[in-house]
Formats: sequence, C-alpha cells, structure tokens
Amino acid sequence: MEKVLLGMSGGVDSTVSAILLKEKGYEVIGCTMILHGKEEETIKDVKKICDMLKIPHYTFDFRKEFKCYVINKFIEEYKKARTPNPCVECNKKMKFGLFYEKAKELGCKYIATGHYAKIEFSDKYNEYVLRKSEEEKKDQTYFLYGIPKQELEHIIFPLENYKNKEEIRKIAKENKLEVSEKKDSQEICFIENDDYKKFLTENMKEKPKEGNIRLETGEILGKHNGLINYTIGQRKGIGISYKYPLYVIDLDYINNEVIVGCEEELYSKKLIAKDLNFQVELEEEFTCFAKIRYRAKEAKAVVKLKNEEAEVEFLELQRAITKGQSVVFYDEEGIVLGGGIIS
Repeated sequence: MEKVLLGMSGGVDSTVSAILLKEKGYEVIGCTMILHGKEEETIKDVKKICDMLKIPHYTFDFRKEFKCYVINKFIEEYKKARTPNPCVECNKKMKFGLFYEKAKELGCKYIATGHYAKIEFSDKYNEYVLRKSEEEKKDQTYFLYGIPKQELEHIIFPLENYKNKEEIRKIAKENKLEVSEKKDSQEICFIENDDYKKFLTENMKEKPKEGNIRLETGEILGKHNGLINYTIGQRKGIGISYKYPLYVIDLDYINNEVIVGCEEELYSKKLIAKDLNFQVELEEEFTCFAKIRYRAKEAKAVVKLKNEEAEVEFLELQRAITKGQSVVFYDEEGIVLGGGIIS
C-alpha cells in the first residue's frame, strides 16, 4: 500500500480527496500547513474530519518560510508597482516545495491536494505532464505551472476527473461530513477581508506616497494617493475627469506616477516573461496558447526563449497585460508547457 501525504484545509475539496484516495487503496496521511498563524479553527476542523475518516493528521509550522517566500515577496512586488499572484508563489515554494520534502521524510511516495488539475503520462512528450481539469471553470493549472517537472509523477489530484462541484459535495454528504455545505474560500489567505490595500499600508516600511497622474504625452491631470491603490486596466476610482474615459495603462515606479489613457492604449501583443519554469522539453521557439491572468482566455502566441527570458507575441491584441502576473503556456490539448512572471 503506497503512502500519500494529503494537504488538508478543512474544505470540501481536500476532504473528498481523502475519501477518494482511501477508496483507491492508498495509505492516507492528512496534513495541514500553518502558514500565517490564523489556522487554529481550520486545524480543529481537519482533525475532526481525519478522526471520522480514521486517518492520521499532522501539522507543519511553515510560518517563517511563508513570510519569507510569499508575504514578503507580495509586499516587495507591490512596492515596485507590480501586481503579484501569491497563490503561484505559495504553490511553488510551499505546497509543492517544502510540503513535498516533508512527504519524503514521512516515507510517502506521493503528495496530493484538492486542486482541480490532472497529472498523466503523455506519449506525445514521453513524460508525466500537468493538464487542465475536466472542471473547466475551476481549473487551477494556471497557479501550478511552477511545479518542478520531476515532481509531477509523485503528485495526485484526486478530483481530476470530476466535472461538477456538486458531485464533490454529494460525496461529502454521502459520508455524513458537515463540510459538504462549506463555502469555497476565494480570498488571499493571509489578508483579512481581502483588503490588500490596508494590509500593504500596514506592512510596508515605506508608506505609499502621493504622485502625479499623467497622460503618456506628459500632461499632468491630477494627483494619486499611492501606486498600490491602482491597477492596470482600472477605470473607476481614478479621481479625475477628462474629455474621454480614462484607464490606468501603466504604473511608473521610478517616477511614482500613474499613467492614464484611452482604452485602446491598454491593448498590446507583446510581453517579456522571466522566472521561467517549463514542465516539458521545448524548442527555443514554439507556438502555444498563452494565458495572462487566471480568468483570461488562452490566446495563440509565439514564444521565443533567449537569455533565460521568454519573448511572447500574441496573434491578437491582449487587454491589460500586467507586470507581476503570470503568463502560462498550454498546448492544443490543454497540457501545461510552462510559464513565467510578466516583467
């Protein structure tokens, strides 16, 4: 019987993952990572679930590492007027980094999570690959491209073949688990009430400073109250009026300026990505379907690799390409090729 370490958050997805793994004959060990010190209620819930399922439960205190790799990076990126995605970093460093190391220490061959994604062996690439989930609307591969390719064959996503969240809730209900009605969490886990502006203001050593709002022509239209309060593509809340609708088209960190313009100026075909991770072997130039944010649709693009950077050129214009977000590359079958951070 193979041992698998399952990350458990107290939600319905990870709970049902435990049930499915047990049904397949795995020796399941439940685990909850302490990341930001607010998990006391979560740990109680998970221990109760593990007792009902008759599986052991561990907690790992990763607060120090989480602050270093995820929280501090989140703050530093915003200081540089970039818009980071902390879930991408957490998956890379914590859930499929330190967590995987703990699994090996416990003698587990596999790790598992309740993510909506698929792992399978690909004849096309002759190796294990990460592929989009059957549950298209909840597919989470965008957040998982940072997983080292050598780990893929040691990862199980028990929910990979489920197409409807109601199927997951039904399994929990059939097993008489209260978690069947628990709502999904959508917020950044370490930020209360999803108020990231308040969090940044309280945790940045250098407080946000007032600066100019201007057009690309140089014409100054007003003042802003800190770059952290603006995002690329924003229209409402800029605080100035003009002869045509204005959108935030860039954030100038060096000069502490918000650059605004008409909506057409938000569109571009090109980007540069760094901090790359690839999960299959690729040529220095390849065509793929690229995704510039979680809720965006994939769009056909040509990628050229040079000096540890990826030059990405889309066939069609993309709206509000944002520095700090991830660009993720897929093939025509929904297999994740890799990705990187937009710079």
